[in-house]
Amino acid sequence: MMAQMHRTGLKRDVPADADVALDELADELELIARGAVGLTTRALAQADTGFELTFPQWRAILVLGEAEDGARIGEVAARVGVTLPATSRLLRRLERRGLTTLATDAQDHRATRARLTLRGRAVRASILDRRRGALREVVATLSGPDRRDLASGLRAIATRLERFA
Repeated sequence: MMAQMHRTGLKRDVPADADVALDELADELELIARGAVGLTTRALAQADTGFELTFPQWRAILVLGEAEDGARIGEVAARVGVTLPATSRLLRRLERRGLTTLATDAQDHRATRARLTLRGRAVRASILDRRRGALREVVATLSGPDRRDLASGLRAIATRLERFA
């Protein structure tokens, strides 16, 4: 095996068999993840929303915007990866800013359901539009054949990453 310096600056052994190069693929996905976080950070800062949002707040807004009737606080907590009390505080802060509403869940009166307000939906859409525009710029630099090959690989990866979304 041959040692190779990778773009990440990490020196490691790269297996001769390309089918076994799991570390190399993981390194490339890590670069994509870092770029996506940077792109999202910029979209959060540049979108004309009038609000500064933290990543957990942004994740909560994403989750709540997936369904018209929002989500229970417990579901938001699980998806954002934050404790239930911290998620309650986060959603209450968003409520004070006019982005969410909190109410007793109609089907389970012990649970609280959070929903995006019209303003919350507009903020979500603005940030997603900004981020999607930046992604389109990246994709526009690829040639047609590269785009087609990439599309099928990205679909497979996105399907497997969905459990983290």
